Amino acid sequence: KMAGSSAPWIGSAYLFLQSTCKTIVLPSLYESSQKKPCVFKALKQALEDSTGSRNGVDMLKVHCSHPHLIVQLKFCKRENCRQFLRSYREGALQKSLQSHLQIFLATTMVPLEVELKAGSENLDKMLKDEDHCLECIYREKPDRLPDEEIMELEKCLKSLMLHQSTNNNVAGKDCSSLKAPSRPHPPQGSSLPTQVTFIFQGQQFDNRTITPDDHQKFAKSVSKKWKQVGRSLQKSCRALRDPVIDNLALEYDREGLYEQAYQMLLRFIQSEGKKATIGRLIAALEENSLVSLAEELLGLHSSEDCS
Repeated sequence: KMAGSSAPWIGSAYLFLQSTCKTIVLPSLYESSQKKPCVFKALKQALEDSTGSRNGVDMLKVHCSHPHLIVQLKFCKRENCRQFLRSYREGALQKSLQSHLQIFLATTMVPLEVELKAGSENLDKMLKDEDHCLECIYREKPDRLPDEEIMELEKCLKSLMLHQSTNNNVAGKDCSSLKAPSRPHPPQGSSLPTQVTFIFQGQQFDNRTITPDDHQKFAKSVSKKWKQVGRSLQKSCRALRDPVIDNLALEYDREGLYEQAYQMLLRFIQSEGKKATIGRLIAALEENSLVSLAEELLGLHSSEDCS
């Protein structure tokens, strides 16, 4: 049936990964904003090695299910899938992933247990029957597109490759090699991914989402300049486009500057979701000469009057 079908060959499988070293917990590493790019890059490189092609297999989702890291894979060509199965059966995929994790995490060898499933079928039990494995994977059609997190990491990796095409042996200690450039927010009209880190005053900071504490400190200290900050944010946030900011000023005039600033930033957070990052807010503060408030939000000094 596979051979006679005119439809493209597409299949899906799940790769289960678990470190047998108690001090290395893969789901915890992937959940860390600092280590996630390193783990992702190791996965990407090992999968490329297994198929001999940069586009041989796609990652659709990485699930953290302690103690396992579960990678949902999509194959678009039978031959690529066949090469992957051979690499997996011979242990080459496992060795490649261990090696890349060691390099990018700057650690000792990461001992791994691996398991491959397609639906309810455990493919480890039938690896010698390659055609049967292919049939199982082919029957399991992907149930999703690559999720937002994967797409962001992929874009960061492509950006890295453009800028470091001659450096194929990046030390694991420098995970920032996979992190986005230092611009804290994308220019107007851009659909660039959320960046992992940003640079402020020569220091590198985690580009986390804005917290309730950040929100309150901003509203308390920004004073009359909240509208200027809002207009800086509106360059990359549709929810703050004119006349929204002026309407907020009128609507919350009686409540005062604190509430006006609070409601403006609330609009930004609600609209942007995970992309409402501290890096974008810091960039807007810098643009309006509110460096002292930016320093306070980043914990560089105690609270000051930044009005």
